[in-house]
Amino acid sequence: MFPEHRPRRLRTTAAMRRLVSETTLRPRQLILPLFVAEDAREPRPIGSMPGVVQHTRDTLRRAAVEAVEAGVGGLMLFGVPAERDAVGGGATDADGILNVALRDLRSELGDATVLMADTCLDEFTDHGHCGVLDESGAVDNDATLERYAEMALAQAEAGAHMLGPSGMMDGQVGVIRRALDDAGYTDTGILAYSAKYASAFYGPFREAVDSQLTGDRNTYQQDPGNAREALREIELDIAEGADAVMVKPALAYLDVVKAAAEVSPVPVAAYNISGEYSMIEGAAANGWIDRERTILEVLTSIRRAGADLILTYWAAEAAAWLD
Repeated sequence: MFPEHRPRRLRTTAAMRRLVSETTLRPRQLILPLFVAEDAREPRPIGSMPGVVQHTRDTLRRAAVEAVEAGVGGLMLFGVPAERDAVGGGATDADGILNVALRDLRSELGDATVLMADTCLDEFTDHGHCGVLDESGAVDNDATLERYAEMALAQAEAGAHMLGPSGMMDGQVGVIRRALDDAGYTDTGILAYSAKYASAFYGPFREAVDSQLTGDRNTYQQDPGNAREALREIELDIAEGADAVMVKPALAYLDVVKAAAEVSPVPVAAYNISGEYSMIEGAAANGWIDRERTILEVLTSIRRAGADLILTYWAAEAAAWLD
């Protein structure tokens, strides 16, 4: 009449549940993405991402310091230029907003955190694609690689500890690694966006960076139906010198995160992206879900799937809760 096995014994108190918890979620595992706008005089709220802003250089410094004091493991920086052109010239300009902001944060924080930079042209091009276009209007893979190498050197010179090539160009990790090594930046790491899917969840991010994109990125970002292809991309990036690899988005691709963690000899990151953030913020604002519990449950699920690192707009807030 009575059960022989009682798993509930290990759930009886908060202390018991904490003792036997299988998945850890700590501030050091969280990376905070930050946006800085070239012509901003005060922080600009991003309508589709409540609580997230385009920073000025001064408010960026303050937000970065607060996040590091909260214990986050790293910062990923995105620049929003005032002007754009066909080849993303602002990305390689030493006085462009992203490179200036990197210098600001490296000066402010030194080695107290891992300072990362988005190594991609989409924020800087007037067409919104992640690379330069050929005469037919298609993204030219190999011409884009040349621009990525130049961008990587500019970011390393500005003080980035780690670069995040996110354009999904074939060979991007190898080209960037060679450029860095040849220039003496052998200690600058690469967090490769190895499995970046052509997702509908990116919508709010495009508002955040004032994207000029028309059309789609289906010819270079991955098909959402493909998982084996993601493992091939990860293996190629590791072979080319990636120090860590990423799956993006996170929640709709937890199976890919798990598969990546099972095969990768380097750390695996997952990006809890803008659309995922906005869904939860919207539901919480309507009183449909408990905001703090939901956020922590989502982040724990990404860790449980196998991610060593999580990029999330909740990083600083969650770090304070966890600490």
